[in-house]
Amino acid sequence: MIDLTKDGSVWTVTIRRSDKANSLTHDMLSELADIAEGAAEARAFILTAEGKVFSAGADLDEARAGLAVSDVWERLSAAIAALPGLTIAALNGTLAGGAMGMVLACDLRIAVPMARFFYPVMKLGFLPQPSDPARMAALIGPARTKLILMGGQKINAEQALRFGLIDQIVEPDDLHDIALALAVDTIAAEPTIAKGIKQMCEGST
Repeated sequence: MIDLTKDGSVWTVTIRRSDKANSLTHDMLSELADIAEGAAEARAFILTAEGKVFSAGADLDEARAGLAVSDVWERLSAAIAALPGLTIAALNGTLAGGAMGMVLACDLRIAVPMARFFYPVMKLGFLPQPSDPARMAALIGPARTKLILMGGQKINAEQALRFGLIDQIVEPDDLHDIALALAVDTIAAEPTIAKGIKQMCEGST
């Protein structure tokens, strides 16, 4: 249910469980984390999914059995955040719940016009994953983060772009091509230069 393709230094990871709205099981999350932890050589790391939903978050049966509070979510987002190359979430559709974490950990986020964004963790009786509120607030500010996490608001792609939650809105047929185009300069650069610029942008050395 997780597909990895490598085209030179470009790694594309695709979630393939569209019959279940690409909801994530523990095994899927572990596989995603394994891939991300082994992707240090990737100059570009593109995360996407099949169908019309990027991910509905945790598989509901597994969430009730403990997945909602598992540390595998943090393991995955930390692995993506630590990658030295350019990480891009190419959102083919709606992004919900805990799946937000891996996307917030990416450097760039592009989405199709029909995408929706929501994180109903409070209503379900759980805290968000520890790093998610801070990463979201760094992008859209504390108030808008509370609007999503505490106000339960679903926002559309235009709102997400205005907020700064995503960086571009693109048509579905162009999604992967634009993700690749965004990575062209990073792929061509010396890896140490690309890594250095990324660290400078993040305020680290």
